[in-house]
Amino acid sequence: MSDIEPETDKLKLGSYEFSSRLIMGTGKFSDAETMLAAIEASGTQLVTVALRRFNPDRVSDDLLSPLSALEGVTLMPNTSGARTAAEAIKAAVLARELSGSDFVKVEIHPNPHHLMPDPIETYEASKELASQGFVVMPYMPADPVLAKRLEEIGCASVMPLGSAIGSGHGLGTHEMVSLIVRDSNVPVIIDAGLRAPSEAAAAIEMGCGAVLVNSAIAAADDPVEMAQAFSTAVESGRRAWRAGIMPQSDAATATSPLTSFLSRDS
Repeated sequence: MSDIEPETDKLKLGSYEFSSRLIMGTGKFSDAETMLAAIEASGTQLVTVALRRFNPDRVSDDLLSPLSALEGVTLMPNTSGARTAAEAIKAAVLARELSGSDFVKVEIHPNPHHLMPDPIETYEASKELASQGFVVMPYMPADPVLAKRLEEIGCASVMPLGSAIGSGHGLGTHEMVSLIVRDSNVPVIIDAGLRAPSEAAAAIEMGCGAVLVNSAIAAADDPVEMAQAFSTAVESGRRAWRAGIMPQSDAATATSPLTSFLSRDS
């Protein structure tokens, strides 16, 4: 059971602290107005946006300006679209210049058919960006060895996938993520694959520091309502983690005294 008090229970990423443990992505929304409304409803304080959506000269395709105007929200540019470490580093440096944010989500997936993160290129990019003072948050396979290596080079968190990007297959990597959580000294953040708020709660209950959600909110019939649902689920999951979830048992255990008292003399 955790001895952390709720009022001091913050998500710590580098020198930054956040009250919300729900991080939101900004792709796939039908329009910017819906995206902004969902972000507000979610209570998130950290939002990721791809460099290719930084288009101040094309208002209809620009997310940087409206996102920068949100109060209490920190931007985390991501390197989506990069296929190599060199491309990711270049994108991160440019994004920091444009946004003023030290955060970067390192995202390198060279194969468009499965969008799996490249572990070697991710490691190399993360190492260089950490040395440049970025708050590095790498999207990665659910690999406990890689997670430890990324922590050792100075990443502020590790972000293993729950399942393939946009698949909605949930926490298919539960077993490996459990090992990463057990051994990690930085927050473990589930990124990709979550479909339902219950899956986000389950990730937090097992000790993940946060979840990053995009498609499950953006593709919902009512993205704003779904954003609120994920917010509630993440908060509930964290409360359960702090409370200490009961251990599992292979045998049934009575919750009340057995019936031996019935044989007592009256």
